[in-house]
Amino acid sequence: MSLSKKILDFLFHLKMPFDLPEGVGVLDSHKDEEVREACSAFYKKFYNDNKPRHIMMGINPGRFGGGITGIPFTDPIRLERDCGIANDFQKKQELSSVFIYDMIEAFGGTNAFYGKVYITAISPLGFVKKGKNLNYYDDKLLKQLIEPFVVDCINKQLSWGLNTDVCFCIGEGENLTYLNQLNQKYQWFKNIKAVPHPRFIMQYKLKQKQDYIKRYVETLLRSE
Repeated sequence: MSLSKKILDFLFHLKMPFDLPEGVGVLDSHKDEEVREACSAFYKKFYNDNKPRHIMMGINPGRFGGGITGIPFTDPIRLERDCGIANDFQKKQELSSVFIYDMIEAFGGTNAFYGKVYITAISPLGFVKKGKNLNYYDDKLLKQLIEPFVVDCINKQLSWGLNTDVCFCIGEGENLTYLNQLNQKYQWFKNIKAVPHPRFIMQYKLKQKQDYIKRYVETLLRSE
């Protein structure tokens, strides 16, 4: 079975195995048929093989990037323009996706990047509260409840033969702290390297964007 089929089977059968805290909703775009078609086209294009990749681990999907397309850090504009996958999603850009695809271009383009890297998240399902994105670690009860789901998802993805010498954590704060704690417990990865979150860069460090792109690329290439 190709890696693309394993990824799609995983994404299309995600279920939150616990009751969410009051006021918290789950963001599962993969239930939508249009999203499934976009995901199928994307993963069959870039992952239709069994080559091992390194993992980049984000937080959880938001409403405007992966929450629309079902593909991490990929908004509808980047999906069509950079990945060559036409879609009927509303063509709104998402800041993190803008940075990631500028970085991918600097890396050598989508084929080069996705041939070496698989992007996922601590929680492949996203969360919303009061109509806004919610990171899993921003709700104390959610953070306590989510560990079995997170561990199961990471174990399933690693069973595909992904590289475990190093994991790249997207985010240098809470996401890194949580991933390090889990990794100490479950010993998945020999090393975890963190890079700043794209949204932080685009909101607060935009003038240094090219420096951060260079940092990302150099960090990824040093893993080879």
